[in-house]
Amino acid sequence: MCGITGWVSFDRDLTTTGHAVLDAMTATMACRGPDAGGVHRERHAALGHRRLAVIDIEGGAQPMAAEQDGRTLAVLSYSGEVYNHRELRAELELAGHRFRTRSDTEVVLRAYLQWGEHLAERLNGMFAFALWDPRAEELLLVRDRMGVKPLFYHRTPDGVLFGSEPKALFAHPLVRPEVDLDGLRELLSFAKTPGHAVYRGIHEVVPGQVVHVRREGLTARRYWALEAREHTDDLPQTVATVRELLTDTVRRQLISDVPLCSLLSGGLDSSAVTALAALALRESGQGPVRSFAVDYTGQSEHFRADALRDTPDGPYARLVAEHVGADHRVVELDSAALAAGPTRAGVLRAWDYPMGFGALDTSMLLLFRAVREQSTVALSGESADELFGGYRWFHQPEVVAADDFPWLAAMTQLAGPGSLGPTALLSPDLLTALDLDGYRADRYRQALAEVPHPDGADPVERRMRELSYLHLSRFVRILLDRKDRLSMASGLEVRVPFCDHRLVEYVFSAPWRMKSFDGREKSLLRAAVRDLLPAAVADRVKSPYPTTQDPGYPLALRAGLTELAADPGAPGFELLDPKAVVAALRADTDPQAVRQGTELALELDAWLTKYHVALML
Repeated sequence: MCGITGWVSFDRDLTTTGHAVLDAMTATMACRGPDAGGVHRERHAALGHRRLAVIDIEGGAQPMAAEQDGRTLAVLSYSGEVYNHRELRAELELAGHRFRTRSDTEVVLRAYLQWGEHLAERLNGMFAFALWDPRAEELLLVRDRMGVKPLFYHRTPDGVLFGSEPKALFAHPLVRPEVDLDGLRELLSFAKTPGHAVYRGIHEVVPGQVVHVRREGLTARRYWALEAREHTDDLPQTVATVRELLTDTVRRQLISDVPLCSLLSGGLDSSAVTALAALALRESGQGPVRSFAVDYTGQSEHFRADALRDTPDGPYARLVAEHVGADHRVVELDSAALAAGPTRAGVLRAWDYPMGFGALDTSMLLLFRAVREQSTVALSGESADELFGGYRWFHQPEVVAADDFPWLAAMTQLAGPGSLGPTALLSPDLLTALDLDGYRADRYRQALAEVPHPDGADPVERRMRELSYLHLSRFVRILLDRKDRLSMASGLEVRVPFCDHRLVEYVFSAPWRMKSFDGREKSLLRAAVRDLLPAAVADRVKSPYPTTQDPGYPLALRAGLTELAADPGAPGFELLDPKAVVAALRADTDPQAVRQGTELALELDAWLTKYHVALML
């Protein structure tokens, strides 16, 4: 896993100019690649790379070039893992290619020489890469199908700048952190428009897309999208196929030359991945799977069931670990660390903008830092809920019928009348200008227009397919971005077996009546892995990633809001509603009630201050 960046300029010679700029861009990616770094310069292209060594530690240095008779054929700066690289290597060797390393990077490079831009369709994995072909003077920017790995770009008058994260682009003098109303809308709407990157002039490569950069300009091609294929398997065969695909995916993703572990919450998703990993390692004669869980100091004392969480994770995670013989460890976090300025600053550096997740983000960053002390690669259960219909709102008629993104409709319902959400402390004038409801409605209609439907689907199947598509094309990408930024900021590679495109394609095409055949969430997944898990875990109701319930946490946030309210010169001050802030700080106001609004206010101020963001409102 790595960080990539680069610069294509058709009007200048980058072998003689811009060296310090490329070095600075590359240095920003050191968090993603702490093990090594390198640059490659051609006349019109300069590529930078920072490496987290996972496969072929000695031989996988980058950027990697393919040469013939002293002539450079192609240069690659690559981030990610290709899980079918061994099969592709064998195929390429039969076609006459010779390899110098064991790395999947060289397989991708040789695959381009064999198949051109259509190499993307042959790759199974999570990846984002830039490939420069000096023969054609063309750059390819390629991103994996589900968007597990990020890739941003900025068009210049004579080419393009690109990087794994926006911070790489900001190291170039041509790019400044500017945000207009549309950028703020995207930031605050929780709608995740494909290709939108918050900052003016910066775009994301859309998942499943190849972007071509030539002297004539920039064009893009989708090489993958969700399709509504006819599903002809009966229920037993469907369950068996899900198990087969998931087993194969986990086995592939266990390949690593560095220590590997599993992130175990005790929920169905992470427990299934952990159990399959334990089985595969045992059958191959390797040691027990190592697993990590997160908990909070005093959580047993403070835990109380709410609308999202019926039970704490700890006992279920331990039950799974004992059942599969895992080497299990618990990372315990305290509220002081979650609210601490350095931790919040670390989250902001990871994201490059505020997401408003608050303690969910700071806890995940601290968890990944702790895991990284003992492992370099971790398997995660992310994306199973979006794929198999795991969220409770998939089964709530009022949410299913809502003319809105389902996760937003569910949040509104959970909040209840009079509840204060994330934007509660923002200026009324700003909220009027943003018109977040209108923005979300537009984005919702845009998303619905993309949904593929099979012929003859009844209204229930059509609607549930829409919900599935919305989650897989929008919501999951927010969570995958979060997982990527916070893990890579810690130098940890997180793999997501449920994002395997073969599994996604198969389950997306299965009818809803199969996905909910037992009247519950994730029916197919539960049936496919029940034999591997304790009954209490297999039957456990969905519980999201845990957050601290320690009353000390919102009190610590209140102290930060008090400081911000007392500083009219703070950049974030002008975005707030003074009356709402005064009300939030009243002694009789429960800090927990304004927790989300306080988290967002503090994040916005830190972002505007540290990134010197120019708001174009």
